[in-house]
Amino acid sequence: MLLTGATGGLGRAIANALAEAGARLVLSSRDEDALAELAASLPGSGHRAVAADLAVEGAAERLVSESEPLDVFVANAGLPGNGKLESFSGEQIARAVRVNLETPMRMARQLVPAMLERGAGHLVFMASLAGKAPTPRSSIYNATKFGLRGFALGLRTDLMGSGVGVSIVSPGFVRGAGMFADSGAKPPPPMGTTTPDKVAAGVVTAIERDRH
Repeated sequence: MLLTGATGGLGRAIANALAEAGARLVLSSRDEDALAELAASLPGSGHRAVAADLAVEGAAERLVSESEPLDVFVANAGLPGNGKLESFSGEQIARAVRVNLETPMRMARQLVPAMLERGAGHLVFMASLAGKAPTPRSSIYNATKFGLRGFALGLRTDLMGSGVGVSIVSPGFVRGAGMFADSGAKPPPPMGTTTPDKVAAGVVTAIERDRH
């Protein structure tokens, strides 16, 4: 099972929940030392760490190749992409689109054929409520998450009945971890917040029950 963005707050919660459910994990992020520490701290055994910067051309494909065979892929890596459009450089837009949208698509494309051959597998894409409704100063982030949600829904339709499942997890305002917590912003009234552990439990449920 491959989890990207593993060393962030949400990634750590997801890794722990999956390990507690019995998964053997390949953990990936850019921070090699943090990955090694996380792998050693998880319940169970056989967890591996593979460092990768998914904004770099070819890194996504190399990560999949170094992680296969895989029965589950959780695409959790992401960049914020918040701010007014004119504040972004072309390079910043390209990085946000690559990490948040293009990389999960390319990794899924590489993984799906083997899953179809086995007749089993699951892909989980970490989206956001920002992929359902636009928010101020988030046009880039909205675009990537709307796109990821559309891709996942379309892919699930294509794979229906094959034994390969596709799920979208769309957290709202998560306290204690993630981009919302890092920003220091407060949720608009009357919106509440959730916790990393609840999001992680949602990932496990999505895989176990093939929830869309």
